Amino acid sequence: MKPSHPPRIRAVLLDWAGTTIDHGSLAPTSVFIEIFRARGVEITTAEARGPMGTAKRDHIATVLRMPRITAAWTEHTGEPPSDADVEELYQQFLPLQQAILAAHAELIPGVLELVETCRQLGIRIGSTTGYTRALMDVVEPLAARAGYSPEVVICSDEVAAGRPAPWSNFRAAERLGVYPMADILVVDDTIAGIEAGRNAGMRTIAVTRTGNALGLSAADLADAPADHVAARVAAAEAEFIAAGADACLGGVAELPALLRSGLFD
Repeated sequence: MKPSHPPRIRAVLLDWAGTTIDHGSLAPTSVFIEIFRARGVEITTAEARGPMGTAKRDHIATVLRMPRITAAWTEHTGEPPSDADVEELYQQFLPLQQAILAAHAELIPGVLELVETCRQLGIRIGSTTGYTRALMDVVEPLAARAGYSPEVVICSDEVAAGRPAPWSNFRAAERLGVYPMADILVVDDTIAGIEAGRNAGMRTIAVTRTGNALGLSAADLADAPADHVAARVAAAEAEFIAAGADACLGGVAELPALLRSGLFD
């Protein structure tokens, strides 16, 4: 049934890890830590998560450029990190990430309800990701089996540059056949994803509780002290708003009510 007053939002572009699957965006974080450890350099969870949302090779390069890590790498290897080191780490990252993806492909609560709401409102559903096509070839069938199959999936290695560049969002809009860009809503759990949405001229909603900002599984989030979670969510919201997010939600489970509210009419 079509809505009597079509919403101004005509399409949503959803991120994957931390937004629609893998509560806490755990899969990539553990692999980043492991590949650096294998080269004799320890990185923290916060350092591993810092560039999350960008293409994975760019992510590795950004971590290597962090002053503490550059110094640790240089001390351990005797030479500053090079582009060849980035490429070697990236080639180590891909098979490790592929191997653990299946264990982190569970849908985040609310995804299927969001899909149904979008169907009822006539809103198209696309997606973008910092994962490569080879990685998404593991994830997509698992998500489809659980009932989630966005119309479009644009991977980081299918465009000229990953987030925060706008190209994946433009490619998704093109394939959906939806414009102007202001009629598209980007939903993401990373700063890079929000910046990519803004750079594409789209509206953006940041996800705080289920993704990279907190980095907690659903079970760990449930067990965490409420005041600790509230403080971290407040800090994440401030960072997202500073990056240009139009609004923040705990997770996609809150989005159907927002789409139905008329806020975007």
